[in-house]
Amino acid sequence: MESERETRPGTRADTGPKAPAGTRQDTPPGTPGTPGTQRKAPIGRPRGFDADEALERAMRVFWEQGYEGAGLTDLTRAMGITRTSMYAAFGNKEELFHKALRRYSEGPASYVLRALAEPTARRVAEAFLGGAVRATTQPDRPTGCLGVQASLAAGDLGRTVRDALADWRNEGTARLRERFTRARDEGDLPADADPATLARFLMTVGNGIAVQAASGASREELRLVADTALSTWPP
Repeated sequence: MESERETRPGTRADTGPKAPAGTRQDTPPGTPGTPGTQRKAPIGRPRGFDADEALERAMRVFWEQGYEGAGLTDLTRAMGITRTSMYAAFGNKEELFHKALRRYSEGPASYVLRALAEPTARRVAEAFLGGAVRATTQPDRPTGCLGVQASLAAGDLGRTVRDALADWRNEGTARLRERFTRARDEGDLPADADPATLARFLMTVGNGIAVQAASGASREELRLVADTALSTWPP
């Protein structure tokens, strides 16, 4: 219902005595309704929370519980926000997960890119497996790997996420293969070395380390696994 002060279409509000013809009403600048001086209402409202910190917390929930295991209540409680705020800032659950995975790639899993920059193929392998051991056994973070844990129990509803995670892991394998191909071409690996097999070998061991870490294996135990795998590396 319109208030008594609101004006119906086609009528003028009775605003009191009119100024005499030819004079200008003394209206303060910015008064609502004054042409050219009307103040604009603020667009939207501040989020009222640290989006970066909220995403960090969401990443940890997905890391620990997997994609399907992480409910919206778990996520919003950990992030300290409402569902409405989550949707507004990050999109739906799947969009939030993709943002969390990107954050994971740039943070805990950044050891992959650092490993690829090592000067020799063996140093790449050492840095990759060593990074996997450290990243999956941090005392102040969930154990295992988000990219592995999040896909283990993804059913039909999580098919797109499961496929995205498979692509994520395959991209890592492809980068290792490219690096080892270059190493072979440069003479750093034997001429008969198979870059694709070496890349798949490292990724398989790395993923296994993540699963074992999530199952309770210690950092020392997993370092021995990495050392054993490296003992088979081409001279």
